[in-house]
Amino acid sequence: MTHIKVNVDGTTYEDDVEPRLLLAHYLRDRLGLTGTPIGCDTSNCGACTVDLNGATVKSCSVLAVQADGGEVTTIQGLARDGEWTALQRAFHERHGLQCGYCTPGMIMAARDLLRENPHPTSDEVRQALEGNLCRCTGYQNIVRAVLAAADGENSPGRAEAGQGAASGQQVTEEATA
Repeated sequence: MTHIKVNVDGTTYEDDVEPRLLLAHYLRDRLGLTGTPIGCDTSNCGACTVDLNGATVKSCSVLAVQADGGEVTTIQGLARDGEWTALQRAFHERHGLQCGYCTPGMIMAARDLLRENPHPTSDEVRQALEGNLCRCTGYQNIVRAVLAAADGENSPGRAEAGQGAASGQQVTEEATA
């Protein structure tokens, strides 16, 4: 067993874990953060995408011990005081989901894109999301949702588009669906 200390969604956790435990399983099974789904367990689908130390990663391809001393933000850590981010609202309002299984990963990847490029083109959105698979949609509404968030159509303040809470926030069950 290896001792780790990691900040997840603003809360610090210390645990003894097996060195082979994947971050996705640590988040879901140990911490109960089921908003991070495991879609394929092979890093192909992107459903389990989270933010680790400022970069998006597929949590099924990262060991929990690699997060030791780091900060992880999951889909459940994005809302502030129960209020969705502009990106989360855009996915809801623009029907950027169907079954919702890929949505957490799509939102986390789109969030990363909007941090780097606040005003992407449709092609740039598609390129940024190419590592995230959706089996239900034709991606058009997902792209529309990201572009709407970038344009500030779903938020009172354009600056919040795609930005999440820095720490310690919880999101309601429906925000992750």
